[in-house]
Amino acid sequence: MKLKRFGIDALKGFSMGAGVFPGVSAGTIALMTGIFQPMLDSLNALLTAKNWKMLLHGDAKGFWKAINGNFLLALGIGTLLGFVILARVVEYTLANFPIPTWAFFFGLILVSTIYLLADIKGWKFRDALMLLLGIAIGVSLCLLSPAGKTNTSPWYTFISGALGVCSMILPGISGSFILVMMGNFDYMIGVLNSLQWGPLLIFGLGCVVGLLAFSKFLHWLLDKHERPTMLVLFGLVLGFLVKIWPWADKAAIEAAQVLRTGSGSPVDMQIPAAAIAFAAGALLIVLIEAIGKKKDSPSA
Repeated sequence: MKLKRFGIDALKGFSMGAGVFPGVSAGTIALMTGIFQPMLDSLNALLTAKNWKMLLHGDAKGFWKAINGNFLLALGIGTLLGFVILARVVEYTLANFPIPTWAFFFGLILVSTIYLLADIKGWKFRDALMLLLGIAIGVSLCLLSPAGKTNTSPWYTFISGALGVCSMILPGISGSFILVMMGNFDYMIGVLNSLQWGPLLIFGLGCVVGLLAFSKFLHWLLDKHERPTMLVLFGLVLGFLVKIWPWADKAAIEAAQVLRTGSGSPVDMQIPAAAIAFAAGALLIVLIEAIGKKKDSPSA
């Protein structure tokens, strides 16, 4: 195992933990960091019968290599740590500073999607239609009213995990937002921060089942219809920016004002802070792209 490579993959997995922020898709971050396709390939290999036959016949080393086990292990450890650590961050920042927090992610996601779209060459009319379809679906999902009642039963927690984990492999779909719509986001954040192992294990089992089942389908879809599928996914990312607009949740902004100052009036829109946070998110992507191009250049 190359320790440096393992560490880099773990850090990328950690960054996917930002999916704990409602409206932020872990799959989008996987696309941005260049691990989306390798992740899908590894999950698909994990579901391939011949690889399990290899393991059953005693070839554990061959099985581990076939599923890219080092990559999956690093990604899994990093993502788990990311969710656990960033769950505490999300409680604090969204409660106290929702506007700059959302502005940072708005800039980060918008600019990264622009870069991804710029990589697509030879645009045709049907390509534009696929992109618009994705945007329409994303906006529609954002406009859905979230469920108001929390359901803490084991079966519902399992289903929440199975559906929420789709954001790991479906760019543009926020797993946390799915939990918001299902009415279980605050409950699961509390469970995670207080380490209630029973609900966590049930939720985790749902995540594993959902991840393995859906990854197979998405791998097939990308294999057969890669270009239209990716365009719809990029459209979903853009559509979800409606949910991430920094001033979208007026109630949260007013509540944060009370937490910070003890008074809810007048409400500070924090426009300078939002502009700085947006620029920071955008600049981060520009720097990542610049470093990537430098590494890929022949003279590097």
